[in-house]
Amino acid sequence: MPLAMTAEPIHLHALLAAQRQAHAGDPLPDAATRRDRLDRLRRLGFDHAREIAQAISDDFGHRPWQETLVAEFAMFDERLRFSRRRLAGWMKRRRVPTTFHYGLASNWQMPQPLGVVGVLSPWNYPFDLCMAPTIDALAAGNRVMIKPSELTPRFSALLQQLVAQAFDATELVVVPGDAELAARFSALPFDHLIFTGSTAVGRKVAAAAAPNLTPLTLELGGKSPVLVAPDCNLERAAERLAWGKLLNAGQTCIAPDYVLAPRAQIPALCRALEQAMARMYPSLARNPDYCSIISPRHLGRLHALLDDARALGAQVHTINPAQESFDAASQKMAPTLVTGTTAAMRLMQEEIFGPILPIVPYDDFAQAIDAVAAGERPLALYWFGEDKRLLEDTLKRTVSGGVSVNDCLLHVSQLHQPFGGVGASGQGAHHGQRGFEAFSHLKPIFVQSRWHGMNLVSPPYGRLLESAWRFVTGKSR
Repeated sequence: MPLAMTAEPIHLHALLAAQRQAHAGDPLPDAATRRDRLDRLRRLGFDHAREIAQAISDDFGHRPWQETLVAEFAMFDERLRFSRRRLAGWMKRRRVPTTFHYGLASNWQMPQPLGVVGVLSPWNYPFDLCMAPTIDALAAGNRVMIKPSELTPRFSALLQQLVAQAFDATELVVVPGDAELAARFSALPFDHLIFTGSTAVGRKVAAAAAPNLTPLTLELGGKSPVLVAPDCNLERAAERLAWGKLLNAGQTCIAPDYVLAPRAQIPALCRALEQAMARMYPSLARNPDYCSIISPRHLGRLHALLDDARALGAQVHTINPAQESFDAASQKMAPTLVTGTTAAMRLMQEEIFGPILPIVPYDDFAQAIDAVAAGERPLALYWFGEDKRLLEDTLKRTVSGGVSVNDCLLHVSQLHQPFGGVGASGQGAHHGQRGFEAFSHLKPIFVQSRWHGMNLVSPPYGRLLESAWRFVTGKSR
């Protein structure tokens, strides 16, 4: 019997109970069942891609459908194909070595679905960031409950409708609602909960999940730095930085947050960035390729960051090639470079999450590495240059969720690599096989041989055990 899709707490528990009961009836779905669920998910996305892109654009105020295609649907398709092809191999029991003194015994690992996985997804890439963990969880044989962001209500309502048409609520269900519902959702006793969002909200999710000892994957954010080495080709770096920073108007958890560059090269770097941004976006306010900020509140926060930086002495460089004005309804913000920053500015303390890029000078590359290493561990680190010695030094002395060298963002799309944070930028990882394993229990199985030597270490203890001890340690007792 289908369950009502409401925000009432009792229905959250009823949905979870129904999914648990369904999982108990089929605790280890076969490969065909899992492929069928992935196929239905793929049809859901691609049969309604235009509707989904339009709903996301309406929620943002404006977001280019091409950006949704590139940043959300391309990865959705790649992940589905990748997991579908490898699913049977991932599901197999795996023989592992047996410690030598256990003789003819054997050891296996059995990938087993955890049960019901909760997905708390964000607003900035609303389709991709709820689908990526859902693909991993379904491939692993789980049931899934999704709570999308309240900041994308049109998309959330559409996704709920489409999922209800393609899946029984005991397989996959979407529960839209406000922040209060999200708090109740995170307090449910899931078998695993994944949250993507800010570090501040991640702490609240972790606290809500703690009483149930719910295992967590937290994909957070932080201030992802860019290190520009002294031998860097500034024009090439500026092209990749401009793309990585302005995709989705900077509203990306792994967007370049600030740049550390040699002091003498900062004027040239700023010119190169301005030229690259102007080539990509020769106009802004009326440009259908340039994305809006998600809400007036978020736009106001970005302007407040700039006001604070100006008040404390920073130089703010607005890039607006067509010299357009921005009306409030557009919710758009021009790309902005900021120089002369200090640690006291909010801009250098908070994750920016918008089209603002501070450029911070260094006089010695070791100083730049020290500055990154001394801060909270970011979700991403970007390195531009040619000197492999400096790159190795950076990789050894800094800790981050992931690294892209001479580009931005692209480490997240490598399906043979895990994606996740470390420290304040998150815990746990998923994508591809790592995602399958994150939502599975790799159950260890020890199979004793008919012929074994356990009688040697069982009571009554005698001289044989003492002799063995002397042989191993060289001591009598």
